[in-house]
Amino acid sequence: MKIELHQISIRELVERYKDNDEEGIVGYGGRLDIRPKYQRNFVYDREQEKAVIATIRKGFPLNVMYWVKREDGTFEVLDGQQRILSICHYVNNVFAVYDERLNGEFTFDNYADDIEETEKFLGYELMVYFCEGSYTEKLQWFRTINIAGLKLTEQELLNANYASEWLTDAKRYFSKRDCVATKIGSKYAKPRYDTNRQGMLELALLWMHDGNYKGLESYMRNMAAQKVTNAKELWNYFQSVIDWIEATFPHYRREMYGINWSELYNKYKDTLLDTDALEREITTLMGDDEITNKKGIYYYVLTRDERNLNLRAFPDSIKRAVYERQHGICPICGKEYDITEMEGDHITPWSEGGKTDMDNCQMLCRNCNRRKSNK
Repeated sequence: MKIELHQISIRELVERYKDNDEEGIVGYGGRLDIRPKYQRNFVYDREQEKAVIATIRKGFPLNVMYWVKREDGTFEVLDGQQRILSICHYVNNVFAVYDERLNGEFTFDNYADDIEETEKFLGYELMVYFCEGSYTEKLQWFRTINIAGLKLTEQELLNANYASEWLTDAKRYFSKRDCVATKIGSKYAKPRYDTNRQGMLELALLWMHDGNYKGLESYMRNMAAQKVTNAKELWNYFQSVIDWIEATFPHYRREMYGINWSELYNKYKDTLLDTDALEREITTLMGDDEITNKKGIYYYVLTRDERNLNLRAFPDSIKRAVYERQHGICPICGKEYDITEMEGDHITPWSEGGKTDMDNCQMLCRNCNRRKSNK
């Protein structure tokens, strides 16, 4: 792993600065990808931008920045994007800052006649680490500096490590709040992070790899190593999951948000399902007070696993009353137990219409209850 500390002047940083909107932002002679194509991250407010400029004008140091060096000799900002954008915005007269000497706010061009002040600002040197090496080495380094306070998400770390044309194209689909993935999937997909922090991209990759993070990382590494130029495979998979959801469960309910849909899609996408019958059953189950996990209904109607429903358990008051009624005797093995050694059991199971009330409760010892449940 090669990590070199460089001093980059503001003059060098802003050379050939260009904001291409959706196509990204570049600087440093066109060699620095300040905001990669189709990616929007959190933006400083105006007061934060002014604070960056005030720090520089006072000659105080800014925090160190990290740039990833690509194979072609260009760079991508890993950390420092907002400070860099603040500097470039100021030099391009996007905003003015207060000057105590002149008692007023002035843009960068206002200082054009003050050659000494202008040169001092443009000559200010930023401390920047250039990072390059193998994928494994870079990822270990990025995780180390993240622990020290960089605060990147895991997906942002992977993006920095596996920067490639494939990733640039993937960001077009998954990496901003109004991206196409958000438009079609936000009702169903619950990413760990905000879309701007690469949450939707991470979720799509995890969906594609059955929640296996190592598979996700391996996939990104292969895309970079093989120099794949487009993310159609990932996008088509994500789109297929959403299409399957809407075809299988056309009536939307808020409980559909955050389900691990890829697990169900991968298992049942080739199964012929009666969507009308599914909807009738879901409607009935949504009204069943015995079910405490309504989200689990969507798993249950496909898997028939009652554990997904978190069926209502007997409250302590009923268990105590039934325990006293039985005099602490387990009706199956006939032995006497302390209440802490017994469990409430439905005499008539939920699947056969049994309710969670006193008339349908019996107290069984743990062993008998386990044997009954496993039948």
